[in-house]
Amino acid sequence: MKIGIDLGGTKTEGILIDQNGKELTRKRIRTIKNYQGTIDGIKSIVLDFENKFNSVDSIGIGMPGAVSLNSALVKNANSIWLNGKPLKKDLESQLKRKVYLENDANCFALSEAVDGAGKDHQVVFGVIIGTGVGGGIIVNKKILSGSNKIGGEWGHIALPNRTEEEEKYNKKCYCGLDGCMETYVSGPGFSSIYNLKYNSNFDSHQIIEGYKDNNTTCIEALKSYVDHLARGLSIVMNILDPEIIVLGGGMSNIDYIYENINSNLKKYVFSDTLNTKVVKNLHGDSGGVRGAAWLG
Repeated sequence: MKIGIDLGGTKTEGILIDQNGKELTRKRIRTIKNYQGTIDGIKSIVLDFENKFNSVDSIGIGMPGAVSLNSALVKNANSIWLNGKPLKKDLESQLKRKVYLENDANCFALSEAVDGAGKDHQVVFGVIIGTGVGGGIIVNKKILSGSNKIGGEWGHIALPNRTEEEEKYNKKCYCGLDGCMETYVSGPGFSSIYNLKYNSNFDSHQIIEGYKDNNTTCIEALKSYVDHLARGLSIVMNILDPEIIVLGGGMSNIDYIYENINSNLKKYVFSDTLNTKVVKNLHGDSGGVRGAAWLG
């Protein structure tokens, strides 16, 4: 049996699966927004599962950011109380066992590669398009995180061939750079571009509803969104050439994407054929926590 824990900024969720991926139990708690409180929350889930099911074989945790290979400290986490802390070391000390710790986007990608939408493929690129934008590379059911632990971070490459208009209606990324994919294809980025262009105050859900109601500007916004997504993914395609791209996160629930993304992508990929398909995830919001369990 394997425990997976999805450590988020507002909630911490745990799942227990068997060797075949069958869910045995699940628990969700509020994340305490300080370092020791976060550790205590993880411990409470592990102990609760073990009290009910005896000892488990492995514990995997998906988290924002990554563990630096140089310092072994957490870096790049938007749960800022984790940054600069030896989370893996402290968890292993307090739980008295090995803990597998990975970026949450990598966990999503792993989940979809092991028994999700990408299970029949060797090279899978998992994409998060939600509040932020991230990704994970899976080769033969293993995470390829890279020597700097940034493998798959396509959200911070620049949108290729930006037009003057695309530069005009785009805000600078929180990372300090201009033109990051995150500022175009995240939910907040999508709505920000629309609102700057049309002097409105819509969120992404309202734009999508407007599209369904045949609102001209909302239709145009979704066309532009899919084009931006295709242009960003074409960079991944030209470098990695995965067999399948699996989308997750809130924006991945838009049906319009799947009706149009593959034809758009073909325009930008350096190939006369396009065998790779962009598909929706199978496990939905459970992808991250299931992937954390598979880390073991």
